[in-house]
Order: sequence, then structure tokens, then C-alpha cells
Amino acid sequence: LAAEKLAERDGLRVSRETLRSWMVDAGLWLSRKQRRTFHQPRLRREAYGELVQIDGSEHRWFEDRGPACSLLVFVDDATGKLMQLRFVRSESAFSYFEALELYLKDHGAPVAFYSDKHSVFRVAKKDAKGGQGMTQFGRALCELNIEILCANSSQAKGRVERMNRTLQDRLVKELRLAGISGMDDGNAFLSGFIERYNGRFAIVPTRSDNLHRPMNLASDRLKEILCKREQRYVGAQLTFSFERQRIMLEETEVTRGLVGRYVETYAFADGRLDVRWKGYSLPYKVFDKDQRVTHAAIIENKRLGDVLAYIKERQEQQTRPKVKSNSEKNGYTPRGRKPGRKTDFMDDPAVIARREKALLRQPAAE
Repeated sequence: LAAEKLAERDGLRVSRETLRSWMVDAGLWLSRKQRRTFHQPRLRREAYGELVQIDGSEHRWFEDRGPACSLLVFVDDATGKLMQLRFVRSESAFSYFEALELYLKDHGAPVAFYSDKHSVFRVAKKDAKGGQGMTQFGRALCELNIEILCANSSQAKGRVERMNRTLQDRLVKELRLAGISGMDDGNAFLSGFIERYNGRFAIVPTRSDNLHRPMNLASDRLKEILCKREQRYVGAQLTFSFERQRIMLEETEVTRGLVGRYVETYAFADGRLDVRWKGYSLPYKVFDKDQRVTHAAIIENKRLGDVLAYIKERQEQQTRPKVKSNSEKNGYTPRGRKPGRKTDFMDDPAVIARREKALLRQPAAE
């Protein structure tokens, strides 16, 4: 670039290698080897359960025996132990809720989780409306008194990144030897794999104490925490929008006073939706809107595979989307003929038949 600019701006034509040697002598040029930067390795945390690194790795875990999917990986920073593995279709709030519930039942609550800047863990927009500046996963961890920290680079959470590479080699071969080709069988296989792996590679932490805290929560209470909760504004007709659907509250003594107020929605992983007002469940009806779910949707890279699989399933069910005209939306039913006088009446069979009868009635010409 310097040689090009000398020629363009100053008319001095010097070969780039000559110019490079001059810059080396002047201390202005460093070789690629000299320009290399090295990341200082971060020391491990001292206690087990103090910091747990989490990440998702999308890969063809079952090679050509099954579709690609994501593996959620939980690694303890102090010991390098595999704490939790879970095959899921993609990284989403519900998939992390499922893995977190298993983690809490097996180990208890750690001090903090350490993740990347995926939208499951971090709100990208600083001025985002609602949510108190945290994601659904972050809100659940806040209620469970667990901290979530986001790494500024992939090198900062290098232990779980290196674990992903190890699993993409070692776990893939283990699955091949076991003849496993699906997520359900794979998840059943993972508990034994974790035990064998930790027995060989886990290290002893600097401190012997375990910082995991027991979870003294009822199962129903935990499920209410590990779900998507949002506030929705109730309109004049006791309706509100939710996930491209229209929700209408049934009129009761409680719901009559909710116009202009906010209700709370509880969306669970199994598809159930609960609408509540101050802890009281409200009866409702769902009215679907006739629009395509994925039309002009903004899709994150890590969810692209899951979304494309859903689109393919929809396309197989319906080869061509039905687009309603304005007349159809207004309830018009075609009657088989256009209104008004027919323009091509001479070819109408009824007109031809009447003309032939009229000709037969006329007397024969002399």
C-alpha cells in the first residue's frame, strides 16, 4: 500500500520489496511472526461450582446417520469437569431451560455461569423495551440467585471452546461405535460418557469446598421460573397480541377491570400458555391470524437450522400458501357467473336453442 501511494501521490516508483527493506531498517515494519499476539491464559477458579462455562456447539454429531443438531455443554472452570451435556435442535431459551433444570437437579445452583454474547444470555439493544434489560434466561437465573457473565471474546471462555473441539472428535467416535443416530438415544448415552470422561480428565481444584447450593424449590415452582414470562397490554375488547395470535379473555368479574392494564403470560416448553393477573389464572380463547410465521423473520445464525427444518415441515404440509382475496376475506361466495349482461350471448346454448325454436315456428316460404 505504501508503494502504491508513493507512486500515486508523489510519483516515486519504488518496488515494494525495496520499500519493505527500508521500513525494516527503520523499525517501521514487523514480520507476521513478530506481529503475532498471544492471549494470556486465565487462571482457573479455585473452587468447584464457583464458575461454570456454558456454550452450544452446532455440528453433525451423528455424521451421516442423522441430521445436524446442537450440543449444550456445561464445564466447571475449576476442575474441567463436564457438568451437563444435552442434544437439542438449536440454541434457544427453552433448550437452555431444559438443560438448566437437569443441571440444578444433579448439582444444585453454582455461583455464576460464564457464556458468550448469544441473545439467549444477553440483550443486544441497550434501549430495548421491556424485560428489565435482561433476557428470559437471565430473568430465570436472577430468580434462582445465579449470576450470568458474558465473555468479551471466545478466548476468554477458552475452556468450553476447547471442550467443544474435543467432543467433536471424541464424542462423535463414541456415538459411531455405539451405533447412535438420533438425539433421544444420544441424550440417554451422554450420562455414561460424562462419567467416563470426568474419571479420566477432571483435575483436583485448589480449594476442596463445593460452592454449589442446594435447590429447595418445588417442581411446579421451578417450572414457573424456567419459562417465558412477558407482560401484555389488554385492549378495550379484552384482547391482546401474543406470538402472532389474538388472545381474548373471557368476560368475568376479574377480567372486566383489566382493560388498559397489563397481564402476565407464562409460555411453557410443551406449548401451554397461562395468562395471569396477580397470580390468578384467567380463562381465554385464541384467535389465529392468517399470516405466515416465518415471513420476513430475522433469524440468528445459531437458530437457522432449526427454523429451516420448521419451514420444510410447513412446506410439506402445504405446497402453496393460500392467499385470500379481499372478496374472500369479506365472505363473498362465487355464484358461477359474472354479474350483469353477458357479452358473448350469441354463443350461449340457451340463446341458440330459443333461436332454433323460433325458426321452426315460422311458416315455410312460398
